[in-house]
Amino acid sequence: MSAETTEDARPARRVVTLPGVYAPQHDTRLLMAALDKERVGPGTDVLDLGTGSGALALHAAQRGARVTAVDISWRAVLTARLNARLHRRRVTVQRSDLLSSLPGRSYDVVICNPPYVPSPLGRLPAHGAARAWDAGRDGRAILDRLCDAAPAALRPGGRLLIVHSGLCNSDVTLRRLSDAGLRADVVERAFVPLGPVLRSRLHWLRDRGLLKAGDMLEELVVIRAEHP
Repeated sequence: MSAETTEDARPARRVVTLPGVYAPQHDTRLLMAALDKERVGPGTDVLDLGTGSGALALHAAQRGARVTAVDISWRAVLTARLNARLHRRRVTVQRSDLLSSLPGRSYDVVICNPPYVPSPLGRLPAHGAARAWDAGRDGRAILDRLCDAAPAALRPGGRLLIVHSGLCNSDVTLRRLSDAGLRADVVERAFVPLGPVLRSRLHWLRDRGLLKAGDMLEELVVIRAEHP
């Protein structure tokens, strides 16, 4: 998940977000647009990994899907449960570190907006708001785990949708998913203004070659992978 809040980054749908919980932004809407192109309806089992506010889970539930949503943050779990109740949607929400609490279960569609912001810190935050976006020095601490683990949660013909920053190297994600036996492609792409967190790290990002001098836009991509 990106930390970037800008004036035009309005929530994808009206949800409550408790302090420290990621609010829907550009990446949420981009992933939602990709989800709208999938066959999702009554009888579809959907898993939302790292649900945050639960906005994407609610969107899938609104289309009639059976939805399970998980997050490692208890505050996010409570937020998603609250939003499901407020919107009168049936969503099963539980705490899980990715798939750890869902052994052996599989789904038709898995969606994920993971933490993906490159950070100068050599460790992942254990708590606080930054837990929703900081993802190690290359931004791939969660992405790589997701690419390796998600195929086991897909049924034959199942689809995985992941959104992340171009700063994390989408080619690496495509290669890892392909190596895991999935057919993967970039299906959505957008360029959005750098938000406050990336702006605060401009010098570090430029020193690492992740941004060029003068770059003030971040590329977001949605990668779709299908189980054969």
